[in-house]
Amino acid sequence: MKEKIKGVWVLIGIIAISGWLWHSVNKGESFVLGLDLAGGSSLTYKADTERLPEEVNINESIESLRDVIERRVNLFGVREPTVTTQFSRLANEWRLVVELPGVADVNQAAKLIGETPVLDFRTEKKGVKSLNASSTMLDFMNNFEVSPLTGSYLKRANLGFDKTTNKPLVELTFNDEGAKLFEDITRANIGKQVSIFLDGMPISSPVVNEAITGGKAVISGNFTTEEARQLVGRLNSGALPVPISLIGKSVVEPTLGERAVTAGKTASLYGFALVVLFMIFWYRVPGLVASVALVSYVSIMLSLFKLIPVTLTAAGLAGFIISIGLAVDANVLTFERMKEELRSGKSLKDAMEAGFVRAWTSIRDSHIAAIIVSIILFWLGTSVVKGFAFTFFLGAVVSLFSAQIVTRSLLRAVAPKTLGKIGRFLFGSGFVN
Repeated sequence: MKEKIKGVWVLIGIIAISGWLWHSVNKGESFVLGLDLAGGSSLTYKADTERLPEEVNINESIESLRDVIERRVNLFGVREPTVTTQFSRLANEWRLVVELPGVADVNQAAKLIGETPVLDFRTEKKGVKSLNASSTMLDFMNNFEVSPLTGSYLKRANLGFDKTTNKPLVELTFNDEGAKLFEDITRANIGKQVSIFLDGMPISSPVVNEAITGGKAVISGNFTTEEARQLVGRLNSGALPVPISLIGKSVVEPTLGERAVTAGKTASLYGFALVVLFMIFWYRVPGLVASVALVSYVSIMLSLFKLIPVTLTAAGLAGFIISIGLAVDANVLTFERMKEELRSGKSLKDAMEAGFVRAWTSIRDSHIAAIIVSIILFWLGTSVVKGFAFTFFLGAVVSLFSAQIVTRSLLRAVAPKTLGKIGRFLFGSGFVN
């Protein structure tokens, strides 16, 4: 009786997990799809670590680089962007891979990510030329000279809005040294322009009315809110800790990703259906139990994909589908051992327990081997291989749980106390029992 109650609870758990998964998907809470499935842009950068001083920790510098680039990537407002670092042993170099699902303009992405913003304040030269309608931008720029105040003294930048016009502006706050420099510059240039340059181009040239203390400045101009927000992000990101150079870029069309998702769903459904049919045909009642356990395995895996969350790629889906075979193999090993015990004359209960005990060593070793391989692949592989390795690792762990807990509990619950002729057929396998 206890075994039947336990089996019922396991079945309720399977239904609950499957129901939650179904409900969340129907609500529109879709899975996180990688670049190859969702479409978007991919950028690969080479990190020049040779220029770093010897005393600098390369690993820490690379992680800092990743953090800086990740902050810049967030400016796009992209859902689930990925920024990963990898060391190419073949080329003996560090690389940075940026994936932006849904971003079609790869050139804009490369420009904003790869640029290091250079901010500086410039003052009017003595004896400047008067400007007129025919004056060019070059004439304007030649009227200014570089001051000691640069973006290196910047503490932070914030998005603000003019209280009168409600136009967006960028608020700058300098550190103590920068605040002193800014005060000196404004005090020496009252009644003159102090131009703010970003990446060598003037973006604001206000006239100084009085000395400004407190280390705060405002960049105003004809910004849109989005442009001002991007500027704030670029200024806050600071200089790159490691020089990078773009070595590869690609765009994946959404239609291609959609076809890949559709093909993956179709392959998974057909594969799952064929496996279920084979298990029921060949192993009958145990096969039916194994199919229910397989449903629990798939539900748990998909739930983990949503909860972690896991960014699904084509390689990740392949790892998931292959791990289904691992889960099926565990049940096959158990059922074959159980069949051998039945042939030796044991009761169904004893044959079941002996089958699980005898099969455990093989199941354990195969799953441990799969887990070890997946860890090695994740550790040494590139981003594509890591996607496969992670889902395969999860699949191996969940498969072990499904085969040893779910299948055993359900099989104990449906097993009769005695076997008649029909019972031996239902709990047998193949064409000859």
